[in-house]
Amino acid sequence: MKYGTWTVSSYQPADQRKLSDAGFSPITAAVLCSRGYCDAQSAREFLSCQAPLSSPFDLVDMDKAASRVRRALARREHIAVFGDYDVDGITATCLLVSYLRSRGGHVTSYIPARLEEGYGLNPLAIESLRMQGVELIITVDCGITANDEAELCRERGMELVITDHHECKTELPHAVALVDPHRRDQPRPVPELSGVGVAFKLAAAIEGEQEKLLDTYCDLLCLGIVADVMPLVGENRTMVARGLRELANPRRVGIAALMAECSVQSGQLTAGTIGYTLAPRINAAGRMGAVELAAELFLTNDASRAVELASKLCRLNRRRQEIEGEIYQSAVAMLPEGELPEAIVLADESWHQGVVGIVASRLAEEYSCPTFLICLDGDKGKASSRSYGGFNLFRSLEELAPLLESYGGHELAAGFTIRRSCIAPFREQMQKLCGQFRQTEACSADLKIDCELPAELLTIENIEAMDELEPCGAGCPRPVFQMKNLRVTELSEVGGGKHLRLRLSDGRHVWSAIFFSTNAQRAAVALGDGVEIAYTPQINEYRGMRSVQLNLVDIRPDASFRSRMKLQKALYTRHASGEPLACEEAAELLPDRRAFAAVWRYLASAAESGTVCEDFGCLCRKLARHSGMQLHEGTVRVCLDVLQEQGLLRVEQRPKVLRIRLCAGDRKADLSRSRILMRLKEEKEGI
Repeated sequence: MKYGTWTVSSYQPADQRKLSDAGFSPITAAVLCSRGYCDAQSAREFLSCQAPLSSPFDLVDMDKAASRVRRALARREHIAVFGDYDVDGITATCLLVSYLRSRGGHVTSYIPARLEEGYGLNPLAIESLRMQGVELIITVDCGITANDEAELCRERGMELVITDHHECKTELPHAVALVDPHRRDQPRPVPELSGVGVAFKLAAAIEGEQEKLLDTYCDLLCLGIVADVMPLVGENRTMVARGLRELANPRRVGIAALMAECSVQSGQLTAGTIGYTLAPRINAAGRMGAVELAAELFLTNDASRAVELASKLCRLNRRRQEIEGEIYQSAVAMLPEGELPEAIVLADESWHQGVVGIVASRLAEEYSCPTFLICLDGDKGKASSRSYGGFNLFRSLEELAPLLESYGGHELAAGFTIRRSCIAPFREQMQKLCGQFRQTEACSADLKIDCELPAELLTIENIEAMDELEPCGAGCPRPVFQMKNLRVTELSEVGGGKHLRLRLSDGRHVWSAIFFSTNAQRAAVALGDGVEIAYTPQINEYRGMRSVQLNLVDIRPDASFRSRMKLQKALYTRHASGEPLACEEAAELLPDRRAFAAVWRYLASAAESGTVCEDFGCLCRKLARHSGMQLHEGTVRVCLDVLQEQGLLRVEQRPKVLRIRLCAGDRKADLSRSRILMRLKEEKEGI
């Protein structure tokens, strides 16, 4: 299982029929009902892509920011737009630069070099801009925690307007204006805006209207909002829907070139296409220290130059993927043996600063805990972190601020600088914070499933009609469904072992399924297993043939196996802790010689280089099929303990698997002398 708990919603068939009668397709109607939209009006309001745009002046200090920028335009002052090196920051920078230049502004763009300068305003950049004669710096997607840098700007005679959307510290920087939806003195609720969204609001405040600007910049807004995982509700949904329509036939030659390089067909763009195809390639520029390529791509009007830039971005992304794999393998090898950690905090001198954030996200997902990866350089390290289960990274860093040199970010992703000597106490205290959070009701690491669908609804026509729910993303996720009582009839690893392809049968239907970014071992599944799946249906096209395919989100053993495993685990835990067992309980755990023989033969046949790494539940299912015996899970664990006691193998509990290493040699075991077995026999006999 990828997720520890599945939370499955449901719907009333009568409500679903009402929405179907109102014009929604059957699957869409089921999803909407499961999400609480059981009448046509509320459903249409939720899906509406026509929400009105809020006033830019709802944001604190927007009047000051717009006034100061208008004055700079009127006086032809040299303006610098200072951005961030991710998709949100790049699109925000390009949007504001493009707009101010259209107003006749003397504008320079500046996005810091990630590896040399790090995130946000910094003394090197400020000095460089001062030498160029810049009089006004406008930050986009950064700056709200740049207290020292704001003071340096003042000392160097430059004024500063900050626009950002990240979490604010208690003390704000001193600037002409501070525009951030997360300001704690914000008098009224405002939308959850991205960095490019706030930059757009500043342009709209200067312009005096929004609709015309939205037509001009909806493509950049769409890219930044989706890439930064903003909730696709309200005006964000309006902006993204408008942007997707624009991107179906893009006017910017840079975006058109990138789509062509990625083989994205015009008219087939979704929010998912941005998140999984376009955004990683744009981000690669910043991650690999060539952010200027992405900024130029969005600003150029030269079609041939755009093609060249798009090709370079895709090459950078392929190199980024290679480095990501290397860092991932290095980090996994550093994980401590034993139980799953409350938080992963690792550091290394060889890691690439621009890539560790992706690896942190992958580890957080795979090991179900917040992850902090630190790139060491001399006495200091720069870290990227990713959340899990709703843990608020920014607030945790705020609490541990005395151990940090600097920090910033938001709830789900954050960065910080730390001295090498502070890493050990940081790890200890962060483990404690994450452990405390895991015990609270706020911790939610479960998989949200919309509902279980009748199999007959999974038709090509109904699945195509799910486009009614687009754009899908944060706030309006692509639907996830449950299917029970399935048997794995075919199993193969594809894509060089990166993905898992399955055939699943419920006795009446056979489904083709794919589980991306996993293999049979990580999915803990084998041929013949009885399983339940969480999936999103899609249409697969191959050689002109169209068919229904299930994209797996998670897979787990069927309910009867899970129930038995739970009981067996509880019984074994009591035994392992030394608690006396009742006669019938000891009898249930006590293995006979046939059980030992079955376990040993399987391990000897399955071990590669003398080692087996396997999810314990999957190991038990494979053992049963290999031996043709009914082996209780608790009994298998006792067999492993006894064989280890006798020096025949070693068992290590890793976060996700058991690692069993067979010991070399021809040593025979005298099971009659096993203390574990003697104790169980005594308990069985009531001694």
